[in-house]
Amino acid sequence: MPAAFNHTIIAARDRAESARFFVDIIEAQEAPSWGPFTNLQLDGGVLIQFADLPVEAFPEIQNQHYAFLVDDALFDRAYGRLCERGIEHWADPRMQRPGETNTEHGGRGVYFRDPAGHFIEIITAPYV
Repeated sequence: MPAAFNHTIIAARDRAESARFFVDIIEAQEAPSWGPFTNLQLDGGVLIQFADLPVEAFPEIQNQHYAFLVDDALFDRAYGRLCERGIEHWADPRMQRPGETNTEHGGRGVYFRDPAGHFIEIITAPYV
């Protein structure tokens, strides 16, 4: 069997707030949660687990990049919610084109930050 991506843990200051953000913006599905995790399920069975990092041990969260492949309809809905809520977003990862989307790689894309400061990207076509 070839390797398949199964789950990742995303650091948060408020795991419930971060999970709600992903449910709201990209329509991730709630999943049973346990222990220190608030879990969401993506298409294909991929699990995203949000975990709070204690400020005492981790005064800063090391920001990561997470990219999500979505269809055009979900992109339209998610982008509409970003705009409605006044969430800062960019067409590029260097944040030089604020308030825009891009049409690179044969689809559309946009970058924004989640409540913990992670750099989130949604795209409508895979890079490869």
